Amino acid sequence: MSDLAAALDIVGARWALLVVEQMLDEPKRYGDLQRDLGVPTNILATRLRELEVAGVLVRLPLRHNTRAYALTERGRALREAIIALGNWGAEEA
Repeated sequence: MSDLAAALDIVGARWALLVVEQMLDEPKRYGDLQRDLGVPTNILATRLRELEVAGVLVRLPLRHNTRAYALTERGRALREAIIALGNWGAEEA
């Protein structure tokens, strides 16, 4: 398997990079991610679990049984790729 294929196994699923993008500047609560992205809650839960297992993000303990997530160093390393993809998508065809 190529390095690119291995990376896409982790962040290539629908919504995965959008979830990471939301956390590039600060940790985010589950409810805020769901509201800001408009992603169905079952898919968000799955993506967060997959990204946590892959070491891209960590779960932060909060009061009142709420959850927040923050990027790990591995997750923050995706910043340039996300910016480049956003710039590529903004270009006129």
